[in-house]
Amino acid sequence: MILVHHLNNSRSQRVLWLLEELGLEYEVKRYERDPKTMLAPPALKAIHPLGKSPVITDGGNTLAESGAIVEYLVDRYGQGRLKPPEGSPERLRYTYWMHYAEGSAMPPLLMGLVAARIRSAPAPFFVRPIVRGVADKLQNTFVGPQIKLHLDYLEGELSQRTWFAGEDFTAADIQMSFPLEAASGRAGLDARRPKLWAFLERIHARPAYQRALQKGGPFSMGM
Repeated sequence: MILVHHLNNSRSQRVLWLLEELGLEYEVKRYERDPKTMLAPPALKAIHPLGKSPVITDGGNTLAESGAIVEYLVDRYGQGRLKPPEGSPERLRYTYWMHYAEGSAMPPLLMGLVAARIRSAPAPFFVRPIVRGVADKLQNTFVGPQIKLHLDYLEGELSQRTWFAGEDFTAADIQMSFPLEAASGRAGLDARRPKLWAFLERIHARPAYQRALQKGGPFSMGM
């Protein structure tokens, strides 16, 4: 039986979604973030040294990193589902988006989150303007333009095809869901980018996505 160590409002939500799309049986062990720091609880370190989620155990295998988990589950249990055929143009795009999601899309979003938390963090009154000025400078000169660059790029890609790899829904769309959910909650992604907004509406309407929410609990990527 697959066991998912699931942290609320984290990348493990898309692992639950994938398991539902594949129709696999699994168990969920829930962990809650610290309400002040928003960090994972120390109990997760007993499962994996980094103390982060998602982590799954499957028989004798323990696997972390959502991209690696998605590839493992699709390769082992997919039976050809949710992955384009080997050697096809769609397969090349599939591989690209599987890596782009965390390698390129998430870093500026994470930097934006850090900048926002630095700006709102408690500080002595005499240094507060300096701290906020540094955070604003980072946001306005680097983070904001980078996020806009990526969202414009993604909007253009989905103007050419229905899903990220092609006309069929694949695990690459599950992998790409997290940065787009984060951009919707934290970085201003809304209906002004109609292709990306329609993508979010389509995935939210999928029965497997809804079942994953029932298993994993409320999911929000707001600040």
